[in-house]
Amino acid sequence: MQDGFFNVSNLYLAVVNKKSMKNLPLDPQIFIKNRERFAQQMKIGGIAIFNSNDEMPSNGDALYTYVPNSDLYWLTGIEQEETMLILFPDNPDEKYREVLVLLRPNELKEKWDGKRLRADEGKQISGIKTVIWLDSLDPLLQIWVHLADIVYLNTNENDRKSTTSVETRDYRYAKEFMQRYPVHKYERSAKVLKDLRAIKTAEEIEVMKEAISVTNDTFKRLLDFIQPGVMEYEIEAAIVHEFLRKRCRGVAYNSIVASGDRARTLHYVFNNQECKDGELVLMDFGANYGGYCADLTRTVPVNGKFTQRQKEVYNACLNLHNYAKGILKPGISIIDYTEKVGDEATNQFIKIGLLTDSDIKNEDKENRAYRKYLYHGVSHHLGIDVHDLGTRIHPIEPGMVFTVEPGIYIEEEQMGVRIENNFWITENGNIDLMKEIPVTIEEIEYLMQTKPTAK
Repeated sequence: MQDGFFNVSNLYLAVVNKKSMKNLPLDPQIFIKNRERFAQQMKIGGIAIFNSNDEMPSNGDALYTYVPNSDLYWLTGIEQEETMLILFPDNPDEKYREVLVLLRPNELKEKWDGKRLRADEGKQISGIKTVIWLDSLDPLLQIWVHLADIVYLNTNENDRKSTTSVETRDYRYAKEFMQRYPVHKYERSAKVLKDLRAIKTAEEIEVMKEAISVTNDTFKRLLDFIQPGVMEYEIEAAIVHEFLRKRCRGVAYNSIVASGDRARTLHYVFNNQECKDGELVLMDFGANYGGYCADLTRTVPVNGKFTQRQKEVYNACLNLHNYAKGILKPGISIIDYTEKVGDEATNQFIKIGLLTDSDIKNEDKENRAYRKYLYHGVSHHLGIDVHDLGTRIHPIEPGMVFTVEPGIYIEEEQMGVRIENNFWITENGNIDLMKEIPVTIEEIEYLMQTKPTAK
């Protein structure tokens, strides 16, 4: 691990901040730079307010595992509930131009729920010099808002967000705030963040590389473990074990371990069936390290040896993957990229007997023939969220990180194959951040056939 993004001098924080942090502390320069980037986009006289996510109740007196607000984390590195960030670059009082707001520690509550951040810890994680307690915020915030001309409030503008009847803290706060200050001008922080978060800094890329490194190690261990008779949930358990063993927050998303025909279900997460001899098993998983995600998919033979037909389909998918990564570069839009990948998918599917010339001649241009066997998008932004913020219309820019994940799903053969790597877009093309992870048939078979006999 490199000193460039791990703040080795602050290792004690990994001990004192036991509530959320498993990884070694990240360099606060990551978050300092992110705040600078956001502040540069703010209009004169603007104040921006960011909230943490709610703690979500499950049953009885229990809570779901807390999930930090991605925008707040991107700006501060703080993972604790009841946290706020105030950015007011034009505040006449310089010490209040950046303010981190934390929940005041309660020693009695900490005996039940664990330690909360102290002010000095919040400063070291975030790089913010001014920290105040949440219960003292209101009178100060009122003064700052009266000085401001524009208020930036945050909402979830991820294009993939789910529809739900649960009102989140961001939306509740915006509604109450606008009622309290009805004559201020308002701006959407989310619109600014969508552009900023899409472009990763070099420091962010280093953290993502660590998440990818752990994912690589985990995949190689799985190749030693998989054999006929293993249960999908045993593979899932091995993934979680390895991630936690390597200081990860955990999984970047619910792991998909789909053997046989279940591989055709894109978000299969039951993971409760036996992996049988002669089947393929599709594994879509990634580590979350330091708040940043990896996203890998590999499809391997349960018995360690691809059949001839499985090889044909797998290599067609790999050819499509390699074609897609070859055209993913600055200047192309996701729409044009997807259309070109569709053209190549058509060629590959003809070669392996899935489509005919007649199918292509008679296809509906709005629902092309290849979509029968590849019915999802091929790439998405990746970062703090596995489906990260970013444009789907404007040209791709250097600094973005994308997945490349074509698949082939054949109902009549009860087979699904998907291959996915993560790519960092640069001015000269892209860099495969997962190039060290085995992907060819030869690599996978070799590693599975030479695995230790003892389990």
